[in-house]
Amino acid sequence: MSKLISTEPATGAVLWEGQESDVDAAVANARNAWPAWAAMALTSRIELVRRYSNRVRSHSDQLAELIARETGKPIWEARTEAESVVKKVDISVTAYAERTSQRQLPSQPNMRAALRHKPHGVLAVLGPYNFPAHLPNGHIVPALIAGNTIVFKPSEKTPAVGEFLIDCFAKAGLPAGVVNIVQGGVKTGKLLTQNEDIDGVLFTGSAQTGIALNRQFADRPDKILALEMGGNNPIIAWDTDDIYSAAVLIVQSAFLTAGQRCSAASRLIVRDGIYDQVVREVKKIADRLIIGEPFSKPAPFMGPVIDNDTADGLTESFLALMSAGGKPIKHMARPIDERPFLTPGIIDVTDMTERPDIELFGPILQVIQVQDFDEAIAEANNTRYGLSAALIGGSAGEYNQFWSNSRAGIVNWNKMTVGASSEAPFGGIGLSGNHRPSALYAADYCAYPVVSMEAEQTRASIGVGLKDEEKTEA
Repeated sequence: MSKLISTEPATGAVLWEGQESDVDAAVANARNAWPAWAAMALTSRIELVRRYSNRVRSHSDQLAELIARETGKPIWEARTEAESVVKKVDISVTAYAERTSQRQLPSQPNMRAALRHKPHGVLAVLGPYNFPAHLPNGHIVPALIAGNTIVFKPSEKTPAVGEFLIDCFAKAGLPAGVVNIVQGGVKTGKLLTQNEDIDGVLFTGSAQTGIALNRQFADRPDKILALEMGGNNPIIAWDTDDIYSAAVLIVQSAFLTAGQRCSAASRLIVRDGIYDQVVREVKKIADRLIIGEPFSKPAPFMGPVIDNDTADGLTESFLALMSAGGKPIKHMARPIDERPFLTPGIIDVTDMTERPDIELFGPILQVIQVQDFDEAIAEANNTRYGLSAALIGGSAGEYNQFWSNSRAGIVNWNKMTVGASSEAPFGGIGLSGNHRPSALYAADYCAYPVVSMEAEQTRASIGVGLKDEEKTEA
């Protein structure tokens, strides 16, 4: 088996070392553990998951530090992520009760009609590197509550955080085999999703991988597939008296987590009459952003991207936009040699004949100038993705028009494109997902409904269409 190494993006220091996992053994463990876990009383499963939550809570500082070191994100942001892991349990318990609980249905006299939900079985969870604790946790916890067992493959770029979570499950007292981890890269992921003994895949990551999984399972409708993918998200700046606040919302949408959020704003669409004011203020704020190591002081707004290969790719993407006719507003730069720190890049792509409809997963904001609101909405929808969209400024009527016509699963007004609540569904359309929203609605894809007609005694008769008994005997 190959040796795996995880290094800190901000420093290059080795953080974690390990070996590729035996996928078949992990799936077999999950399969063996599933019957007893599924048969366990719901209250008992919830109690064990709450113990996990308490374990994470008591070690939240350790988890936050690990997230910060392995992803490079500032410690203040890593603490927020650790906190969301803890809160997910209560949210998932509530979601299960609201969306997949047992209930009685109207029925005939002397009969009972019941709606219950069953777990799928063994579910593979594939996690991303940008929120290596929060996002896979958002799949794992509701799946466990529903009665599934788990084989979790964290991103090969954040194996240490993944291992920390699984250790918390084990020390919370979950039975052996209920939650399993496999470490490795693309090969390990393929072995896991191709294993015939899994009953579904819960995935968070790129559209490219999500499309590959969709094709892989095209002839397997028996397996549940929940895809939470990326975005090429628009934020429209329209008439507003508060240009500074508009610019703050734009900068936060585009550059939080160094732009490594699937809901980050990639495209700023601006009315021509306020273009100069908005762009000037956005650049002014972006110039002031502190970019630094996770624990540095003063606290940075953003840290590095995940690794040097990613930083190189983003730099090349910015240059490619320039070569295709984009006009730089703020050049992207590498302030520290050999480390993946990037300054925010802002570029006007209005005059480009063909704008690439891809997810640039990093701190690049493309600006497009338009003349009227219909053109702004058309430009916002000019993408195969459909995760998040926001309108900054405008009237209530314009927001209603924007909301009604936006092709996105999250549509905000005078708020960021990022920062969605875990107490609401999270997902999109197009290349952003396959109509399996996560967060509050994760309960929907973790169990399937079973409807039962039940009676205490066997009583039946046929009232029409039978011959008389005498004629039958003749």
